[in-house]
Amino acid sequence: MESTNQLLSLSTLVALVLLAALSTPAQDTQGPMAPPPKFEVKRISAEPHPGPPPIPEAEIIKRFAANEVIMQKQYDAYNFTQMIRVEELTDPGGKFTVTGEVYSRPNGERFLRVTKQPESTLKITAFALEDVKTIATLPLFVLTTDEIANYKFTYAGQDKLDQINTYVFQVKPKQLSRTRRLFDGVIWVDDQDFVIVKSFGKFVSEIAGNGTKLPFTMFETFRENFQDKYWLPTYTRSDDYLQDADNAEQHLRLVIRATDFKLNVSPAQAPSLPPPSLRSAAPPNNPPSPR
Repeated sequence: MESTNQLLSLSTLVALVLLAALSTPAQDTQGPMAPPPKFEVKRISAEPHPGPPPIPEAEIIKRFAANEVIMQKQYDAYNFTQMIRVEELTDPGGKFTVTGEVYSRPNGERFLRVTKQPESTLKITAFALEDVKTIATLPLFVLTTDEIANYKFTYAGQDKLDQINTYVFQVKPKQLSRTRRLFDGVIWVDDQDFVIVKSFGKFVSEIAGNGTKLPFTMFETFRENFQDKYWLPTYTRSDDYLQDADNAEQHLRLVIRATDFKLNVSPAQAPSLPPPSLRSAAPPNNPPSPR
């Protein structure tokens, strides 16, 4: 657990430093949560100036974008179980948990069908089921070949997630939109397979807010490897704060965990896409492992 916390401190610190100029102050399985990481303060420029990567930046972007097309196609081919939990990390504390099945409607939209009644021990805040279900409809941070033209990518150096060497990029929209939310943050790209294995950022548009009643703004998403081919997003967490009636800050954490992936295509089509074989776990208590 100690090595894992050190890993989280390093990778999350990198993301926070890179996003210093982009954002304002703002996983896992059931059971007790680990305490928030303790960050070591370092004075580093918010604008990265690393040396060039070993291969051209444009080539890295082109290759991970092509793999994002494949990833999204595979992700859309599955239904899965999703657990959403909101935790109060300030004494006395409590949590709100709901579990359901996420599936695709005929129009392609994702929907959460609740399969287990929500459980709540919240003592400071109050969230309804509809508030939390909205999280299931938030768009993925998918940077496909068609999408990358909407963004500016800034190479920020290399980082190691467990045993995976990655290229790190800042990602900013070239222009905001009123009709859709875009990604503003940081991505980690595997330096061998050229796939995104982690992202840390926020939803942005010309309309303020994140599209929900929840206070969370910055989302850290880990991906897991299926069939030794596809890195699917399975674990997201976010920490934020609310002010109570006494103007005291209340620490909240959101955890979203996807498990039990099942094909949503007909049996006749199933042989072309075998059931997933999970290679490695991605949450903070089990970060991406070596290939």
